[in-house]
Amino acid sequence: MTAPTNKAPFLQQRGTRFKALFALGMVCFFWGTTWIASRQGVKHMPALQLAGIRQSIGGLLYVIFFLSKGRAWPRGKEWGPIIILSLLNFALSNGLSTWGVKYISAGLGSIIAATFPLWIVIINLVTAKSKIPAKAVIGLLLGFTGVCVIFYEHLADFLDPEFRFGILLSLTASWTWAFGTLYTKQQAAAFNPYFSLGLQMLISGILTTIIAVAAGQTIPVQDIPWQSWTAIAYLATFGSVISFIAYLYALQNLPTEQASIYAYINPVVAVLLGSLLFNEKLTLFIIAGGAITLLGVHLINQAYRRNKGVRN
Repeated sequence: MTAPTNKAPFLQQRGTRFKALFALGMVCFFWGTTWIASRQGVKHMPALQLAGIRQSIGGLLYVIFFLSKGRAWPRGKEWGPIIILSLLNFALSNGLSTWGVKYISAGLGSIIAATFPLWIVIINLVTAKSKIPAKAVIGLLLGFTGVCVIFYEHLADFLDPEFRFGILLSLTASWTWAFGTLYTKQQAAAFNPYFSLGLQMLISGILTTIIAVAAGQTIPVQDIPWQSWTAIAYLATFGSVISFIAYLYALQNLPTEQASIYAYINPVVAVLLGSLLFNEKLTLFIIAGGAITLLGVHLINQAYRRNKGVRN
């Protein structure tokens, strides 16, 4: 008679991984739609004002919820990471990417945003003690190649001087998001990440609004059209609250590079929804690019299944 084995830890581990992958799937979908919402919203109002209102609303919802649950305010040194992340993840990354799609297409903006996992790999190659699996690096490169193929027809926008400022803003946002992602991974265990997320949004929302007012990049609240208010409501609810909760959970339970693959799926979601909702053309480039992107995703997942000890 064989001794009974305790399968509870194994099942719990599998359950956690499944929930993390499901959360990552939510991020892939909802953040894919935010490019369209942002692009539509900034057509009718200044971009920094839109970003400031969105972040303030999302952050306020978080803070009110956790204060109602009796959550204590951060103390002393706990404010340091919160302030740093509010600048990296929101004031700079979200604010600049929202501003960027004022001047460039949502598709082009998502291509530039998709480069941030490459910056993460480069940063880890320099700073991490463990090596990045070669298959994961290949997968990341394939994923970015697929995104470029998907938006091949948009690449001509790079030659238009009108879009250069938008490209610079979006590229800077990609860099700050890469650093913010790694910093979040290091600091998330030091404090309640969800309450901290709300504080980051609120601080950034207030700061971004102050900058927008100082720069003269605002319109009277009563003059904001319903199209922009609809975009703000969607971005605050699905783009900020729901998606960021899912993203933090995925980031805490999956390797950084694996959690970052959503950046390759987001443009695919944007293209497919554009085709279904706005009758945008679904071309051979989109189909081929989607296949390349999914191959890259598969290689990343395969690499980390075989390197379960890798955590960056």
